[in-house]
Amino acid sequence: MWSRSTRRVHVGPAGVGETQRHGDTEGRINTNGMVVVTKRFRVASVGDVPVGEGREFVVGGRIVALFNVEGAFHAMDGICPHAGGPLAKGALSQNVVTCPWHGWQFDVTTGRHCLNAQLQHPRFPVTIEGRELWIELPSE
Repeated sequence: MWSRSTRRVHVGPAGVGETQRHGDTEGRINTNGMVVVTKRFRVASVGDVPVGEGREFVVGGRIVALFNVEGAFHAMDGICPHAGGPLAKGALSQNVVTCPWHGWQFDVTTGRHCLNAQLQHPRFPVTIEGRELWIELPSE
């Protein structure tokens, strides 16, 4: 396990979203050009999340909502920022999830709140390897 003092990842010239891997820890370049250290987790199999639905998983100590939008998978923080509602249990209409507690809506492909674009809910990269779904979470 890396200590906080050794979490620097050297990434040469690369574009946003490009990744360098060190075991199960990665460095991903964000939109600000900064390297964010992430860790990959196997979350589920492709068949575990039916098309047009979401499922909740505990991954790396946090709750993650995983959605299947017409065969494309999107992961985001599973807790609604309004009052802590379970986003994965909300209704998914195309790419918009509605929190079951108070109706807050988020675009699962961008993380943006549907009425206030300044509200950006955390999203996590999803990759498919074979039939397995993997997500990347920021390392703490």
